[in-house]
Amino acid sequence: MPEQTVRSHPSPRALLDKYGLRAKKSWGQNFLGDEQILDGIARLAVESPGERVVELGAGLGHLTARLAAHGGVVVAVERDRDMARVLRGELGERVTLLEADAARLDYGALAAGGRIAVVGNLPYHLTSPILFSLLDQADHVSRAVFLVQAEVAERLAASPGTKDWGLLSVLLQQRATVSLERRVPRGAFLPPPRVESAVVRVGFGEALVPVDDPAWFRRVVKAGFAQRRKVLSNALAGAGLGAPEVILGALAEAGVEPRRRGETLSVEEWARLARALPKIAAER
Repeated sequence: MPEQTVRSHPSPRALLDKYGLRAKKSWGQNFLGDEQILDGIARLAVESPGERVVELGAGLGHLTARLAAHGGVVVAVERDRDMARVLRGELGERVTLLEADAARLDYGALAAGGRIAVVGNLPYHLTSPILFSLLDQADHVSRAVFLVQAEVAERLAASPGTKDWGLLSVLLQQRATVSLERRVPRGAFLPPPRVESAVVRVGFGEALVPVDDPAWFRRVVKAGFAQRRKVLSNALAGAGLGAPEVILGALAEAGVEPRRRGETLSVEEWARLARALPKIAAER
């Protein structure tokens, strides 16, 4: 199936003027209109024609049009009724419009027995809820391509032992490969945001580091990062994951020195610690 020709999509300013709208600051609306960057994001999201692609926060439809042009079967998710009106007016039946909350989607239903690609320009205040929802439903997702604040992208793609390594770094990299693809300057948006942005790609498949109980793994990692300045033995005990002697025993079994801090542990070390903790706790 050849790539479709991209129909001329008016600039963000032209579309806002056409529909008598303004970007809503409270919704974190910053519209990307740079054609080269939009095309790059679409190519990362749609790897082969006919793929089902779910776009979170489709906005004025600039990326939506690119995804469709690259052969994606697009479900455009947008809960702002004003934006939904623009999408219906500009893209019509070229895409399926779903007026829903992007942080509360059922990816299994959208995947319809297969796997979907997920893409979107994520407002800062919704980034974490969307990522946690994605992790909970990762079995239905082949890849995710997100435009996020640059500092968030750096955290997601961080390495152990760096200041950016944190809860979401560990949880995502336990399940997927994460790469920071490109940085996006403020001037590429209307209105320009206060910070720079970046494109991050998350590739899902089999878990890179198997864990016995994903919910318990998340709880242990969250406890370890809850108070970053505390050493692990104190952080885990303070989070109620066991008596000090139980925590020390689990750390020893996992081969983790108790005075290390959470940001120094690799995903593999976190997985060993999560396996050790419930087993020792059950023996008390």
